Amino acid sequence: MDIAEGFRFHGDKIVNRWVEYTLSTYTSSGFFLKERDKFANPVGGNFREGLQKLFLLLSKDADPQEFTAPLEQIISIRAVQEFTPGQAVAPLNAVKHIVREAFAADKERQHLVGELYDFEFSVDLAVIAAFDIYMQCRERLYQVRIAEIKSGNHILTDSKCPSSMLDGDNKKNIKTVNGI
Repeated sequence: MDIAEGFRFHGDKIVNRWVEYTLSTYTSSGFFLKERDKFANPVGGNFREGLQKLFLLLSKDADPQEFTAPLEQIISIRAVQEFTPGQAVAPLNAVKHIVREAFAADKERQHLVGELYDFEFSVDLAVIAAFDIYMQCRERLYQVRIAEIKSGNHILTDSKCPSSMLDGDNKKNIKTVNGI
């Protein structure tokens, strides 16, 4: 029994645990885990799809250049959320531990734990690529923000609606400004 067969045998279980772990990093992880519809739950759907593709590439010892598409699918979501770079890419590293646990629990495949060096190295390369993708996404966000400020569009997107100024404490400010 070789490692490829071990990945085929435990692949679905590994990916499901990896998705669960990744989605557990969110405060509303219950919804992300329960809702399977990709349109009702685009975050969960994209993570399921992206991690499945990434696992297939990692288990086949694919060229690290092939990791880009599934990593972009995952990391571009995490880059626009309130995650630090480390928090954004950390769930990718969890697959190493999940695979070790899956193989160690299977008496027929326990011996494969010692053969995971190449797989774990591929995961490390994917984490490094994910960090680069995260930084590229953040840079694009900042460039868009700077362009908004330069063009004046930030006034439209960041300012409050004039009618909202009539609520609460803002009434005092409006009266003072208008001289009333």
